[in-house]
Amino acid sequence: MRYKMLIVEDEFIVANDLRIILTQAGYEVCGVAASAEEADALLLTVRPNLVLLDIRLDGKRSGIDLARKLRAESLAFVYISANSDQETLEEAKRTDPYGFIVKPFRKRDLLVAIDIALYRHKHVVESRLKQEGLLESQLKELHGNATDPAQKLLKMARLLQPHIPFDLIACASWPGNAAHSAHLAYLRVGFDEYQVIGKQQLTTVSGLKEAVVTAAMDSSAPFANPAIHNSGPPVPDNNAEALPKLYLDSFKLHSYLAFPVAAGRDSQANYYFLSRREGAYHRQHIALLERVGTYMAGGPAAVAPVAGSPGAAPKAGIETSASPANEVFAPGFKGIVGRHPLLLTALDQTMQVAPYNTSVLILGESGTGKENIALSIHALSPRKDKPFVKVNCAAIPAQLIESELFGHEKGAFTGASEKRKGKFEQADGGTIFLDEIGELPLEMQVKLLRILQEKEFEYVGSSSTRKVNVRIVAATNRNLEKEVANGTFRLDLYYRLNAFPISLPALRERKSDIEALASYFADKFCKEFGKAFHGIEEAMLEEMTGYDWPGNIRELVNVIEQAVILGKGNSRLELKRALPGGSPASTGKPTIKTLSDVKHIQNETERDYITSILIKANGIIRGAQGAAEMLNIKPTTLEARMAKLGIKREDFTKKI
Repeated sequence: MRYKMLIVEDEFIVANDLRIILTQAGYEVCGVAASAEEADALLLTVRPNLVLLDIRLDGKRSGIDLARKLRAESLAFVYISANSDQETLEEAKRTDPYGFIVKPFRKRDLLVAIDIALYRHKHVVESRLKQEGLLESQLKELHGNATDPAQKLLKMARLLQPHIPFDLIACASWPGNAAHSAHLAYLRVGFDEYQVIGKQQLTTVSGLKEAVVTAAMDSSAPFANPAIHNSGPPVPDNNAEALPKLYLDSFKLHSYLAFPVAAGRDSQANYYFLSRREGAYHRQHIALLERVGTYMAGGPAAVAPVAGSPGAAPKAGIETSASPANEVFAPGFKGIVGRHPLLLTALDQTMQVAPYNTSVLILGESGTGKENIALSIHALSPRKDKPFVKVNCAAIPAQLIESELFGHEKGAFTGASEKRKGKFEQADGGTIFLDEIGELPLEMQVKLLRILQEKEFEYVGSSSTRKVNVRIVAATNRNLEKEVANGTFRLDLYYRLNAFPISLPALRERKSDIEALASYFADKFCKEFGKAFHGIEEAMLEEMTGYDWPGNIRELVNVIEQAVILGKGNSRLELKRALPGGSPASTGKPTIKTLSDVKHIQNETERDYITSILIKANGIIRGAQGAAEMLNIKPTTLEARMAKLGIKREDFTKKI
């Protein structure tokens, strides 16, 4: 196959050099453009396999502007630019390029970058086609099974989540013989946990009167065509936008994708995917839905009961198919605790990439759990029964790292008294985890790139090559874009490792998980030290939530272990030493604690908070597992707060 290349470069000499190099290397140059506008015109007549793209171009639009269009059309591109500063690299990175070449460049570096980009793009396309083929068959099977509408939407949500991320999924239908639309919705509250959102829950969370919510639902109209909104709550200018706006405002979401399907004779239906992230949806999501939409038509939307009729609202509660309600692990991820959306995004990405051989780069501060994610990638992959080998690149002396990674022959250097296998050979058939990859010396980066590209290496002291079948998962707490700009990390190695990046949030970014993490580790250490676990003192939880945790989960583990060791084992845990800078008033605490903390919860009102606990408790206020117990307050105090906020228990519980 002869690959087609499009050059977008406003410097004639550079563009001509690129054309000559590519032609000599056997590529077909299908066009040369000096501006984004010229490139647009060429793209109407040709579809290149790869675009070589300068960042600064003639005309009003930059190369980064053009890159966004190329990404939307699934066209691979590599940046070629003299602007290699960190700010430019970070802006370019957000467009998901397949490579970055810095001017002036060597012919060899250019051809290597092109080879990597073509390889990555082919692999991305093949992986996506495999995943979408599996999704289509799963939806087809679900489509043919008669089941309860609420359960059908829930199963569909679980199938679609890895492909079209959402925090809330809703389905509405407009039957031809009914006066009003019917609605079903699920809010994602955990890795595989979804909470039913009926009209009553929506009324309570939104703070609106039931009549207002009912009117918004009844007056809503379907979208005739797919629609995307990516920049915060819209002001509806037509009835079609009224329903997604109601969900956006009620749950403080920012983006939505609306997709219409045929619900049946004289009927219309819409699926809504809503996300907390701005810019969450793009045309590739619509293209996927158009391919599988046949199996979504006539689904839960078509058979959902009309709003307000008996059975319209499914029973409230949290639906999970993987683990008990009191399980704090994300299902399938041993040792990973939490439900924060940033963590769930990382787990979703882990599930997506695990079945394939793609290299993965795990990014995050020290102590955020990068090794646990690497272990999960291995455990969820076809290589799970093969070796998992960990290498801490920062802990090996520079003079020994080549021998440690690739092995050595007897007598290869002073002290090499016998032949020894390296870590790559030990991991053959399995996974090698290169922790702190940013510490690897430049000369070793070249050898690592060879393994990634050619799957072969040489022993130290030997000239013969050896083949190896290893999946590479790397991790770093460094800003590799900055390292590339400083010349301490190879650009081609960065883009080869960065085939599938996963970013882990710092603990200060997911403070709603602190209580679950603290309880998990406290229980673990209590069992290890033979002490009873009676819970954690409120003051300790407040101080931990007010602290920024520069050492992340690793630091939290140390604090909990110390508290268990110093504790007597006959009472709740408490801090024996104050955390530096810790203050319960410095930040929010969006977990189940006390109502005094509600004032500090970002993006969540007190009404939302109490409502979420009531829903979790299935409307029960008193007794074991009741809302008052979860909030750690007296039932009478909770009832007084509900009365002040206008939350009527009888209205809430009669729908449960």
